[in-house]
Amino acid sequence: MADNQLVRIAEQLNRSRCAGIICHVRPDGDALGSGLALATALKNAGKQAYMMCEDAVPERLKIFPGMEVATQLPAEVKFDLLISVDCADITRLGIFAGAFKRFGGPTINIDHHISNDKYAKYNYVFTCPATCELIPEVLEASRLAMTRGIADFLAMGLLTDSGNFAHSDVTAKTFSVAAALRGAGADFARIGYEMFSRQTKNRALLYVRVLNSMRFCLGDKLVFLTVTQRDFEATDTEKSQTEGFVDYPLTIDGVEVSIALMEVKKGQYKASLRSKRVNVNAVASEFGGGGHVLASGCMLFGEYEEVIERLTFAVGKQL
Repeated sequence: MADNQLVRIAEQLNRSRCAGIICHVRPDGDALGSGLALATALKNAGKQAYMMCEDAVPERLKIFPGMEVATQLPAEVKFDLLISVDCADITRLGIFAGAFKRFGGPTINIDHHISNDKYAKYNYVFTCPATCELIPEVLEASRLAMTRGIADFLAMGLLTDSGNFAHSDVTAKTFSVAAALRGAGADFARIGYEMFSRQTKNRALLYVRVLNSMRFCLGDKLVFLTVTQRDFEATDTEKSQTEGFVDYPLTIDGVEVSIALMEVKKGQYKASLRSKRVNVNAVASEFGGGGHVLASGCMLFGEYEEVIERLTFAVGKQL
């Protein structure tokens, strides 16, 4: 069945003359890497391809030239194919969700999240560290050439969602894909530095504020990090600069689950969940979210202490 889906997706890509590629809101390296890699491959094959996302590319992710996305449907462009990448839930396509649902032509969904409900006509969905691990298979099946630029985009996504190959879902296949990308010229050293090491002074100051407010629960097995609007204002930073914060508590002995809460506005919090072994996808699902077994996210509404209490109870059930 999976091979049949890949063949059909390849047929649609080869048949297309004008494709729209959409990733989830608040894009990360995997969403952008997989989408831009596919868009570039289609353009190199002489087709029109547009990469779209509700949110612009965060400044810290603008590592390579050409990392731009359309934040609305291009005027007067007639798509014959729509593709979603790295998006488990159609609603996370944001302002493009309606267009994707109503589209009269073929739709494709390429994703790696365990919670994906296969909402497109053609779905290539496998649980693995990153959607960028799947895109090379799509390119090969479609006979779309791999270039150094494409390899760089895919390496960025692979490094981002595998946690620099540190996550427990990394497999031999992940390293095999990485080796092939390196062989195609991907600059892993530069990408790794940009994604995991380089930061501004303001981000460092924000990180200090957040770490100072660490909160331990459930016998120190659960840690909360909280980023408030006041923190952003005090350090002149914004939400994209919190990437990676949630991973730090898992380096502490005894901690099993880390949750980073970002205050979106009064009474609304975006929760990012990470774990060493606990199924945080099950936790996030209780609040309408999802993702991976060891890395998920959701949105919660209510007073801060109420949000903490609800999440603590949900995590406790999984410990």
